[in-house]
Amino acid sequence: MNKNIIYGAALSILVAAGTGCSKDFLEQENQNELSGASFWKTKEQALQAITATYAALQAADGSKWTWFEETYVASEYKTDEMINNKAEGYGKRLQTFTYSTDESSFTNLWHMCFAGINRANQCIENIPNVSSNAQTGLSDEEKASLIAEAKFLRAHFYLLLQSYFTNIPLITATVKNNAEYYPAPATEADIWAQIEADLKDGVAHLPEEYLSPEELGRVTRYTAQAYLGKTYLFQEKFTEASAAFQEVISSGKYHLLPKYEDNFNGLSENGPESLFEIQFSADRTNDNDERTPMAWEVSSYALNGWELFYPSDWLATELKTDKRTDGGYSDRVYGTMFFDDPLSVAPVVDQPDVYRTYAEVKDDLNHPVFFKKYTTPTDLADNHNYTGININLMRYADVLLMQAESLNESGLTEDALALVNEVRERSKAAPLGQMSKDALRLQIRHHERPCELAMEYSIRWSDLYRWSRGKVAPEKIKAVMTGHQQEFANNFIDGKHDIYPVPLSEISKNPNSRQAQNW
Repeated sequence: MNKNIIYGAALSILVAAGTGCSKDFLEQENQNELSGASFWKTKEQALQAITATYAALQAADGSKWTWFEETYVASEYKTDEMINNKAEGYGKRLQTFTYSTDESSFTNLWHMCFAGINRANQCIENIPNVSSNAQTGLSDEEKASLIAEAKFLRAHFYLLLQSYFTNIPLITATVKNNAEYYPAPATEADIWAQIEADLKDGVAHLPEEYLSPEELGRVTRYTAQAYLGKTYLFQEKFTEASAAFQEVISSGKYHLLPKYEDNFNGLSENGPESLFEIQFSADRTNDNDERTPMAWEVSSYALNGWELFYPSDWLATELKTDKRTDGGYSDRVYGTMFFDDPLSVAPVVDQPDVYRTYAEVKDDLNHPVFFKKYTTPTDLADNHNYTGININLMRYADVLLMQAESLNESGLTEDALALVNEVRERSKAAPLGQMSKDALRLQIRHHERPCELAMEYSIRWSDLYRWSRGKVAPEKIKAVMTGHQQEFANNFIDGKHDIYPVPLSEISKNPNSRQAQNW
């Protein structure tokens, strides 16, 4: 294991303090002058540490470029839902399945996760030692809640690792001696058990909600409950998954936004459809830079963008089958892509409130279809190419669709169909009629989830990976790619490209690491 990722008692926390949770939560000046010995004394410092753990979601080094061009690219480019536009670099080798063990994109994904795990471990170990002083310290209840928050984040990072890697070390404590710098891989069963335990602690000790607007974006009991359901679903524990999702649904604290596009334009961040988001901000004070280049990278040249990637032909075609009862396209079609249709409009990247119809820019386009999510130029600050729009990690629509999948696999197909139709109704898509269990399974896997959740961070690949490994109607990823006419499907090797290799840097530094099979 890279010592720079595992090690760094107070320094890694203090460097990142004030850069993570919500747009207003704990915006602190840099506290680098504090030493490890003087940290972990007050409530304020404990909150800074938690904020630093959230900050790892934006990449280990906190760079907007690392997050988008490395970790986001690593999470998405192997899927069947997008086409890379750049001949070289920007993860092209990922999409063509020609990458080797030293690719920077998934190496940064690995490092991001272990940076977050390290920071979470520091919180879990040190928050119990914070003063209980009524004025400056923490009560026992506050300590339990903050520790549960750190455990949730640790579980999140391990769940992400489980979707992309194997031979993963399980690290639940900070390094105490030299030998601990070089952990061996854990079994998948042990990692799943740890994820479940951490999330259950979150369910037990996290608050149901935060009352202060400045704390929006922090995880709650129901965030942990939803992720516990996802963890069970990944392992095909359908009964347990359904029970966890039902707790979220029955809470009454979440509902679908009336307008599908409001999930991606910055107008409803941390709102009633949000379970978990990466908090970005256009705030540049105190040398912060929490913006994302997503809008610029995704938009077309004709709209002042960089058009790094496009929807795949399969996804664009599948989306166009998502129709209203009158035969028109559903709202999620228009909200997901910019395409040749009289009603299709998209924003100009650096000009707030300026939109163009497809017809107005058609002659200047290099490709027939573009993604539209996250391209609205809101929260721009002083550089109009980059925005502070949050990135969804889990939405209530995702919870409803995962619950539908759990119910369907448990034989409750009619109940599952009702939830699918609830998600469709929001976007004015025509309701589905009666379907068999097998037919609804395919509908969820290859229409409802990709049409509702297209290009959302780490979702499609996680789905493809878990369906390929499961015992229930397994689907080999190469077969899916081939069926969806992914351009480089012939390069995909089952049993090899299903996961990323352990990064070469890890193999080189840690003698106890073990490379993934076939690498």
